[in-house]
Amino acid sequence: MKVNQLIKNAYIYNTFTQSFKKGNVYVLDGKFYHISSSECLESEEVIDANGQYMIPGLIDIHMHIESSMTIPNEFSKAVLKHGVTTVVADPHEIANVFGIDGIQSYMSNATTLDIFYGIPSSVPSTNASLETTGGKIEPHHVRKLVQDPRILCLGEVMNFKDLTNSNYSLTRDIIKVCHDHYFGLPIEGHCPKITGLDLSKYIYYGVDADHTQQSPSSIVEKIENGMFLEIQRKSMTQENIQVLVENQFYEYFAIVTDDVMADHLEEGHLNLLVKLASDLGMPITKAIYCATYTPARRMHLIDRGTIAPGKIADFILLKDLNDFSIQSVYKKGKCVYQHNQNIVIEESKPQFPDYFYQSIHCQKATHQDFDIIVDMENGKALCHVIEIEKHTTFTHHRQEEVNVVNHRLQWKEAGLSLLTVFERYNGTGKKCYAFVRGALQEGAIASSWAHDHHNLIVMGRNIDDMVKAQNEIVERQGGYVAVKDQDILAFAQLNIGGIVSDLPIEVLSSQLKEVRHAMKQLGYCHDNEIMSFSTLSLPVSPQIKVTDKGIIDTYTQNFVPLVEKFYEDKN
Repeated sequence: MKVNQLIKNAYIYNTFTQSFKKGNVYVLDGKFYHISSSECLESEEVIDANGQYMIPGLIDIHMHIESSMTIPNEFSKAVLKHGVTTVVADPHEIANVFGIDGIQSYMSNATTLDIFYGIPSSVPSTNASLETTGGKIEPHHVRKLVQDPRILCLGEVMNFKDLTNSNYSLTRDIIKVCHDHYFGLPIEGHCPKITGLDLSKYIYYGVDADHTQQSPSSIVEKIENGMFLEIQRKSMTQENIQVLVENQFYEYFAIVTDDVMADHLEEGHLNLLVKLASDLGMPITKAIYCATYTPARRMHLIDRGTIAPGKIADFILLKDLNDFSIQSVYKKGKCVYQHNQNIVIEESKPQFPDYFYQSIHCQKATHQDFDIIVDMENGKALCHVIEIEKHTTFTHHRQEEVNVVNHRLQWKEAGLSLLTVFERYNGTGKKCYAFVRGALQEGAIASSWAHDHHNLIVMGRNIDDMVKAQNEIVERQGGYVAVKDQDILAFAQLNIGGIVSDLPIEVLSSQLKEVRHAMKQLGYCHDNEIMSFSTLSLPVSPQIKVTDKGIIDTYTQNFVPLVEKFYEDKN
């Protein structure tokens, strides 16, 4: 018989021995047909690998396309060249803005990349008393979505208090719907710094994976308690990799990206993390295993993740194994990337409802919106302050004295930035304030990309600049902006729901680089300025955050006042 392709003279990765062996691979109808040391079948096309390394296409099972601020079609083109051929996306960002309509709109866009989906389990991430969202996901939505074959899991369960509540629990209700439809459906988790009895409770109610930032002790504790770990960039430390290697934990974790900004996609995606794992001491054969086979198995994708007969012919040819230098990428036997060649990937035109482009229902701010007036005329106020961590999205809870002069808090003179969150869905005019330490030195920044509720968030040291930044986001119906002395230093367009852009990803990437540079100019010091700012409003991320409803202690999910107490200045 005649097959479609022969890839000859390749060092082929065998998943089951986790080793390479030189040979030939035959492809028929987009699937691997035969692996042999000899040329025994006639083929329509012969590809001479010339001693290159052949591995399965990379599979990322925990990520959010909206974190790249783009749409599925553009994302597909961006990641295929990095060897990523399958992803499982949790669309909880678009769901927070548009509910089930947002999820279905993303799923309706066909792509060359195989995109499967998780059902967002925590929309909102907490509840309506703590944050306002444009949409929510309830059990009847889950019942509808879980029947779609593109749904592979329940997305990350973030609301620990709701999950473990002794009374009625929406989260447990959602998990029950999933189990009623398919008992083995994976339930993804989000449990940073949860340990001991609390961790047992979390697992007991059905959550069996975690992708958040790990430590050596949390890796051991969670795996010993039966959790599957998804190791992302911020968990890739020397000590964490050492624990995974020394304990031979390869069956119990996968490498994932979670969030990759559009301006970082040019550099790479999951491929960079495979190389990083190797650089930190993990054998490259094991890193490949945990970026292909263990993620496929976790999501019950039995048709991929290995080069074996009957599996989908998604594969990569590497020139150098240790450098992980990709020469070509094949999707179902078709070349979608070739180094130094311009291969155009044709993606279908994206389709979104018109109202997705008009979603910022918020009044333009004025100077008075940032003028904080209190009951005391003159004196001091003990204020609750958010302190930014420079290397993570976590924050610290501080208390600091701020002078009160003529009924106004002198936050600028105290060296603080003012953070304001405007409700953007219902036109209520509601807004809440917080003070931030370790942020800007001058100017202002604003965005409608504020995890996960995506209300309009503004932070600055200059009120005129804050007004300008907020007005710009409202006028342009979504984006990310940096302002200094009333001049717009940079603007990134996010015109769909205020969180993603339909621009070509190269254009969006350039805009985000300008925003990032401008934020640094304004004094924002962080490994990832954009994500740091946008998660200052995420009420499930430690330790203190702010939404349109108020400042929240994320451990207790209780509100914290802006001012703890006032007292006279005895000096």
